[in-house]
Amino acid sequence: MDWSDVAEAIRWQADHAAKNGAPCTARVVRAQLALLESDTETGHRLATWPGKPLEDALPLRLAGGFHHLVLSGTDVRLGEVYRGELTDQDAVDALILELTHRYDTALLRWLDGPPQTNEAGRSASIMAALLWLSPRVGPRFEMNELGASAGVNTMMDRYHYNLGGTQVGPQDSPMQIKPEWRGPAPLSAPVEITAIQGCDRAPVNLADPAQALRLKSYVWAEVTERLARIDAAIQLAGEQPPHLTQMDAGDWVDHRLAAPLEEGTTRVFYHSIVWQYLPPETRARITKAITGAGEAGQRLAWIMLETNRETFRHELTVRHWPGGGDPVLLGEAHAHGAWVAWHGKA
Repeated sequence: MDWSDVAEAIRWQADHAAKNGAPCTARVVRAQLALLESDTETGHRLATWPGKPLEDALPLRLAGGFHHLVLSGTDVRLGEVYRGELTDQDAVDALILELTHRYDTALLRWLDGPPQTNEAGRSASIMAALLWLSPRVGPRFEMNELGASAGVNTMMDRYHYNLGGTQVGPQDSPMQIKPEWRGPAPLSAPVEITAIQGCDRAPVNLADPAQALRLKSYVWAEVTERLARIDAAIQLAGEQPPHLTQMDAGDWVDHRLAAPLEEGTTRVFYHSIVWQYLPPETRARITKAITGAGEAGQRLAWIMLETNRETFRHELTVRHWPGGGDPVLLGEAHAHGAWVAWHGKA
């Protein structure tokens, strides 16, 4: 793939959405091709994007802006596309072009930052990794999430999980996580989360209706179970807000590594679909800090659900100290948590 080709990135993202249960959103994404030669400011910025459009999630940034028009009631005409009533691509292209001319300034702002796809379904992979870690490092974990966004996965200790029949967490939780499970179920093991917090450079406040609506806008419109999970997260955050710190990820890792660690507890750093958005120098700094602390004797684990940039598969890997720190590939997962393919590492 030509990483700098915006049109190719739009086509790839549209195909990816269609293959992952979102054909309506795929049509909206594909319609962005019609903007590249338009006289809109949004189209011009798309066409002249200076970075790597797919790695920067450029098509999904703008897709969030279009969905927001409907969710906010600003313009509901795309509703018939999201409901699957309007399927002709030429007609969708024309509607997207018309909307962009009318809301050009507002849509342009959606290109300023990456999408906040704060998806609770990803916590299924994180919890499965804790089940795998428990017999190796002990059952007590201090959880630290990088790129926590609104803190949806910084509330993972309050969710109930059914992971291929292995159940974890409070049964009466409004957040019920039950992905399609492929492969053997993870072995049941005690998991005690003693503390949990996260960081983000621009955390989203779920108590603010405008910020919560923006977060929902990045959810693919036809995937209603994801919208329901956002509503459940908003409910839980209203009962007890997630513990979030506004800080650069590299600075925060250093800060957390310097904090006292309770005896018999493993400090866990974890993140999901975040790594690609961090600058290379920040990724290198975090890697050096965590591996250095682990090799120096700190009880650590590092759980990553991130995109393999060669295969575009979302891989679940774990490193832990003591234990050598070598990465272990535990499985793969759908980007939004619809399924987990567990490799069943013993």
